[in-house]
Amino acid sequence: MTVAFFSGKGRRIGVALGAVSAGLLVLSACDKPTPLATVTVGDTSVTTEASCYNDGDALKDSQIQACLNKKAEKSVKVAMDDKVRFGVDPEIADNGWTLFINGQQAEQEPYKRTYRSVPGSAFFSSQTGGTTNKTQVSIVETKGKKLTGIWHFELKKTD
Repeated sequence: MTVAFFSGKGRRIGVALGAVSAGLLVLSACDKPTPLATVTVGDTSVTTEASCYNDGDALKDSQIQACLNKKAEKSVKVAMDDKVRFGVDPEIADNGWTLFINGQQAEQEPYKRTYRSVPGSAFFSSQTGGTTNKTQVSIVETKGKKLTGIWHFELKKTD
C-alpha cells in the first residue's frame, strides 16, 4: 500500500512554487540589455548593442581608449552619395551623443535627438586628402564630460 504524502492540491502548489523559483533564478542570471544604436543606409539597417557600457554610469578613463579601438562587429555598405542615418534609444539622446570616426572625436557638441542624417561622403576622406574604402564610426554617449557608452559600426565604401 502506498501512502500519499501530499494531496493533489499540495503537489500543484509545490510544482508552482518550484517553477516560480526556477524562473526567478534564470532571470537573476540575465544582464540588462544595453540601449541600441542603429545605422541605416537606403533600405539596409544594422543595429547593435554597446561595445562598452556601464549601466549609464561613466566608463573608467582606463577603459575608454581600449573601447574606442575595439573593432566593429556590424558593417553596412555606403556609396558616396548615400545618406547615412544614425538612430539611438531615447535614453542615449537624453544624455547626448557624438560621432567618433576611426577613434577620433568628429564633433564638439553632443547631439540630443534620437535620429540624424550625415552624407556618406563625410566618412571616406582621409586626413592626407585621399580616400579610404572603410571607416569605423562610433556612437559615443556622453553625460556631461564623461563617456558612458560606445557603439561601433564599420562603413564600407561601394563604387
